[in-house]
Amino acid sequence: MDSEQNKTEMLETAPVGKVFFKYLIPSLTGMMLMALNIVVDGIMVGNRLGPVALAGVGLASPVFTLFLATSLWIGIGGATLFSQAMGERKAKYAQFIFTHSLVLIAGITIIIGLTAFTFQEQLAYMLGSNEETFPYTIDYLNIMLLFGFFFTLENALSTFVRNDQNPNLAMIALVITALSNIGINYYFLYVLNLGVASVAFGTIIASFLGILVLVIHFFRKTNNLRFVPMKFERSLFKNTITVGFPSFLSEVGISVFTVAFNVTLSRIAGTAGLAAFSVLNYVHGVMLMMFLGLGSAVQPLISYYHGAKTFERQRETMKIALRVALLAGAVAFVIGQLGAPQIVSIFGDFPEEIKELAVTGIRLFFTAYIFMGINFVMMTYFQSVAQIRMATWITASREIIFMMIFILVLPLFLGINGVWISVPLAELVVMITILIHVKRNREFRRAF
Repeated sequence: MDSEQNKTEMLETAPVGKVFFKYLIPSLTGMMLMALNIVVDGIMVGNRLGPVALAGVGLASPVFTLFLATSLWIGIGGATLFSQAMGERKAKYAQFIFTHSLVLIAGITIIIGLTAFTFQEQLAYMLGSNEETFPYTIDYLNIMLLFGFFFTLENALSTFVRNDQNPNLAMIALVITALSNIGINYYFLYVLNLGVASVAFGTIIASFLGILVLVIHFFRKTNNLRFVPMKFERSLFKNTITVGFPSFLSEVGISVFTVAFNVTLSRIAGTAGLAAFSVLNYVHGVMLMMFLGLGSAVQPLISYYHGAKTFERQRETMKIALRVALLAGAVAFVIGQLGAPQIVSIFGDFPEEIKELAVTGIRLFFTAYIFMGINFVMMTYFQSVAQIRMATWITASREIIFMMIFILVLPLFLGINGVWISVPLAELVVMITILIHVKRNREFRRAF
């Protein structure tokens, strides 16, 4: 009990900057290693199996994203309520929230996977597959649909462990997951000479190893994550999916983004456009993981401070988070402008047409990161303080509404460049709406 009290006192009395970076560094480290894992997967597939296989895996990625979205929907929603309950000193109810969330995630993702598996061929074509990419897309889907629930459980459990004030173990689990996935996929592709299905299977095996690492948390004396008798509670389920909905919508938005880009680029530039986008999408995955790492550091702190009503610490945390987001976005933009050719080259020796499309795409698309980090942090803030309407607006408008408007309209005037700049413009417009909202609302002006 004394150890639990010491952890609580650390959140409430230690310098805000120290607490923030205590969460940020392991969260960011783990997420960036997961991002490295995504990129290395792409590099190995592109170099070993070729650009068409890479495009096929890219077409199947929305399914992976859907599983991640479900785990975040219930996982972030449940973990936010868990941290708020801990801030209110309601440990027993926090444990019920944890149990309720994990059971729901396992059940829902298994049902989704088995249902989609029944219609896998139709799903592959709906995602944008053509005759060339279909075999690779279907191979990836077969494994991910049947065993993807391992990934969702690992992701959700990691979120709860981080919210139970153990960000270092959450980081270690991500490190083990990332490095083992790289090693397993290298062995499958380069030693056993297997195909795309092995890449999906490697992801599942690595996720299972991550779960084994996270189980260590349950043997700590300070552990508050305990499984208690489970019964479905409608009001808790409603609160969980309401609070977690922006996170779910964020991942669904990534699927919408991927499908919209694949369909549009397939129409404008054929398989070359798909291959170019698959390179950009792998790199974009790195940036999303970086901002997700930042959000993973912000969410448990803001949720706890909100529950404990320590609003000054909440305000200081947000100031630091916004500065970090702006700096990270600016650095990413510069890297994209200066290093686009080098980034493309590491994914394989592609034909010149694909190289030119990918280089131009990266340089235009990377403009989005100047605004994206700020938008992501603000969405996390509104979600953590139960301002769900604003959090949902940020997510829906930046990843679906404005992005879809721009990707439908701009190519009519700018061709393929209109596709690349649709996301940067959407992020800019959303950031402006956030600034207007904060300026008009006295409560939020004080908060920042």
